Amino acid sequence: MDLTNILAIAGKPDLSELVSQTKGGAVVMNLVTGQKYPVFKNDRISSLGEIRIFTDSDERPLDEVMQNIYNVLEAKATDFDPKKAESKTMFALLEKTLPDYDRERVHASDVKKLFSWYNILLAAGKLTPEEKTETEEK
Repeated sequence: MDLTNILAIAGKPDLSELVSQTKGGAVVMNLVTGQKYPVFKNDRISSLGEIRIFTDSDERPLDEVMQNIYNVLEAKATDFDPKKAESKTMFALLEKTLPDYDRERVHASDVKKLFSWYNILLAAGKLTPEEKTETEEK
């Protein structure tokens, strides 16, 4: 699962996928609506491939955390709306998927975003199971 072309843009709802780069920025496509629009160099843009989740020992890449959620939920969406769910519900699911997350540095707003992004990526078909190599199977 490669999340490097999936972008979170400050001030824009949902997630976007990089379509092409331009001289002054890029053209992206909203993963929910399918609308294409330009973004510029001065926009605050974060690639999901660069985002990490704090754990007790180090940091885990977001794609690894998304893979864990995908496996725990058996490729289904969350059974709650992350925007309206209680924090304890979301943290309980995070506990199942990433048991060693840092309880002091991971906030409710982070978990809300994590599960919202998971649902968007799943609906857009951007989450796929990791294929095991022959050496991993042995």
